[in-house]
Amino acid sequence: MIMKKSHDNKFPDTQQAVQLVGPDKLVLNKSKEVFRPASHQILCRVEAVGLCFSDLKFLKQFSGHPRKGDILSGIDYAVLKQIPSYVPGDLPSVPGHETVIRIEAAGPDVEKYKTGQRYLVQTDYRWLATGSSNAAFGYNFEGALQEYVLMDERVITSPEGDSMLIPVSEKLSSSAVALVEPWACVEDAYSCKERRNLKKGGSALIVADLQLPENTFGKLFDRYGKPARITYISKFPHPSDLEGMIEKAESVSEVGENCCDDIIYFGSDGEQAERLFSKLAPHGLINIVLCGGSFVRDVKTPVGRIHYGGIRIIGTAGANPAESYEYIPETGEIRAGDKINVIGAAGPMGLMHVVRNVCHDIKGISVYAGDIDDARLARLTKIAHPLAKKNNIEYMSYNSKKEKINKSFDYTILMIPAAEFAAESIKTSADKGIINIFAGIPANVSADIDLNSYIKKQLYFIGTSGSTIEDMRAVLKKVEAGRLDTNTSVAAISGLDGAVEGIRAVENRSVAGKIIVYPACKGLGLVRLEDLSNTMPQVDKCLNNDLWTKQAEQELLEKYGRK
Repeated sequence: MIMKKSHDNKFPDTQQAVQLVGPDKLVLNKSKEVFRPASHQILCRVEAVGLCFSDLKFLKQFSGHPRKGDILSGIDYAVLKQIPSYVPGDLPSVPGHETVIRIEAAGPDVEKYKTGQRYLVQTDYRWLATGSSNAAFGYNFEGALQEYVLMDERVITSPEGDSMLIPVSEKLSSSAVALVEPWACVEDAYSCKERRNLKKGGSALIVADLQLPENTFGKLFDRYGKPARITYISKFPHPSDLEGMIEKAESVSEVGENCCDDIIYFGSDGEQAERLFSKLAPHGLINIVLCGGSFVRDVKTPVGRIHYGGIRIIGTAGANPAESYEYIPETGEIRAGDKINVIGAAGPMGLMHVVRNVCHDIKGISVYAGDIDDARLARLTKIAHPLAKKNNIEYMSYNSKKEKINKSFDYTILMIPAAEFAAESIKTSADKGIINIFAGIPANVSADIDLNSYIKKQLYFIGTSGSTIEDMRAVLKKVEAGRLDTNTSVAAISGLDGAVEGIRAVENRSVAGKIIVYPACKGLGLVRLEDLSNTMPQVDKCLNNDLWTKQAEQELLEKYGRK
């Protein structure tokens, strides 16, 4: 690893930085080197960074995290050797990916960026492949929990020429900009476009436990597309409209794991269905055609792969496979008149979902916010109720341990990473309901699902992970126009001195909202907003109805900021 040493008087030689040095091993390094930018590099000052629940996955897995691996393609290895902030494998890394930065210095060959410019950071480098994911800022490239961070123009520019730095104006607070990233992840959960057909050029598996009519597939393929390759498994003769289109196999065990873009299963054998789930490729779609039958038990279903692998499950109680594709929604968006249930609503991300939906311009919806913590629910309601009233949206909070809501919900959002909630949501869903598995249930976790009800109600599990640069631009546009205040989710502030405690608070769920870290604030530990009146009364006076503001941020930086 080549590190460019120099002594530019404009910057200190060392800085404070939070580093992850091993699984569950966080340290505050008070003398980490401040790298000077080489020819294609920029040195950026971190204005603010939000602490994220995703940081905990990195904390626990460290070098085992998919985004901490070596980059295998998309950039020359010789370029990577020139970047001291590229830290794959067991090298210490700096977490933090919800951030706003300002460029302080640029190398002589940098083309797009100039000093003084301010940017929101898109952290997901999807074209730089690792073994099982992609490179990312705050993982195998150092992130924002430090005073200065080095970036390379060749890394932060996509093959299409898009920059991963989004310009932002001076009128917004640093916290409001940094929080665009998690709000964009929320936005992606609704804006994601769903595949509503058989994948063009893909690989399909058809398994039939019974004799199929002769005309089963002709109209299906005409309307929903024909795969490039079809494997057919059945003890019965194949329908004539598949003649010349299929490769035959004797059993499902002959089919490779995670390789089928589409699976159509005719039958209702639970063990067979469970075997088929493992054959789905990432973003694969399985269509279960019950043909009038039903499963005799709940079926172990890989709900974790819905969020992390993007798989989808559809089905029909009848014998026509085309019926299943008809009810797939175009996107994950809420619909006019939906009764929405947010489970785990009073946590940091749950609050974002509630606020997003009560402020969204969809007519006739109602939002039910469930949690088990009365104090958190009270804080959520204090924020959400006035917004709902302003937008003529019905809003109700409830403690799910103390009260049962006897409603059927059109849209359920799961904010708790526990598979049993996915199973329970089927019982409370109305016909054609959407169940959005937003919380990151681990990819290898399954749940016993009542697929009979799931299919007969025409329910739809959906799930997304991360966000796109388009999502970030959409959210930033709302914030700049004053239609969304991302600061409503701020619950605590800190300097780097309190960032490790802050990460542990996220882990323990002891802070109800987002924690914003200001690297410039030396000596500032973790402070909850409700404690500001005792610790920093002048900052507390700048809050608006107990919510964080740009004025409060400016007062804080005056008191604790870099001199």
